[in-house]
This record gives sequence, C-alpha cells and structure tokens, in this order.
Amino acid sequence: MKIAVGSKNPVKIKAVETAFKRFWTEVSVVGLEVDHGASIQPSSQKEAILGATKRAQLALEQAKADYGVGLEGNTFDSEQGMFLDGWVVIVNKHGEKGIANAGSLMMPEKIAKEVRKGKELGPVTDELFGHDNIKQKEGTVGMLTNNAITRTDAFEKGVIYALARFLNPKYYK
Repeated sequence: MKIAVGSKNPVKIKAVETAFKRFWTEVSVVGLEVDHGASIQPSSQKEAILGATKRAQLALEQAKADYGVGLEGNTFDSEQGMFLDGWVVIVNKHGEKGIANAGSLMMPEKIAKEVRKGKELGPVTDELFGHDNIKQKEGTVGMLTNNAITRTDAFEKGVIYALARFLNPKYYK
C-alpha cells in the first residue's frame, strides 16, 4: 500500500507511517513537497482543514498513491486564550475522505502574543526554549508537555482518528 504525505517534514511522515503500520504491514510512505495554499501559520481551523485537504489531494495525485495524507497545524484564539491545534485529512483513490483533529492545547500568553503579531509558532518556540527547528522535532506540544506528548505523537493520533472511516467503512456510508 502506497501512502503519500503532503509534506517532507520528518515528524509528519513518521506520524503517518507509525499510524498506518498499526493496521497494515505492507506500507510504503513517501513525503512530497506540495503547494498547499495555507499560510505559514494558519490561524483558524477552517484554514488548517483546507490546507490539509489540499496537501492530501495533491500528494495522492502526484505519487499515484492509495492514500494521500495532509497534516496541518494551526493556532486559534478563543475566550480562554490561544490554542495550538492540528488537523489531519486522508483521501483515498476512490475520493473518500477522513478528517480528524489531532488535539489542542492552550499556549502560554508569552507565545500567543508573538503569534498574534504574525510570527510563525515554530521559531517563537525555538527562541523561548533555546532550540532550533522545533517543528521538525518534538514541536511546541512536546516542549509544553515536557515531551509526554510530542508533535509526532499528537499527529499520529490524528491520523488514526482520520483512518476510522477507512477502518470501519460500513458505518460511514
């Protein structure tokens, strides 16, 4: 089974590979750089879902895969504060689509303030924690949870949630 991920980020590729291998043994995962259309720091769930959908569709088509997977992180403001969020969209070659949230957590106001100024979350977190390229490692979620849940872990769960429609198709008809 060929799986195409609409990103070359190793965190996203590992999350997809680990999740798919829970259910299928013959899995080949490839990451592709695609023009997903989302901003560098999506600030709404709608934009993240649209970006993840485009990533999944383009990856599926370009790789001629069985499944295309798009993963998109975003931030959003609420009455309680700013949250970090993640979305996963999986499309198959038959046009069926699974969508899931990978989890949300409230961010410190120190980070939120910088993101509201238009800065990208990864570099803001890098600066705060003294790291480099955190978005391709444990991610902001990893730093804020003392690595109890890393970015890979969160996206893996999101991929599994999005796979539900493919694991139990009769319930989604």
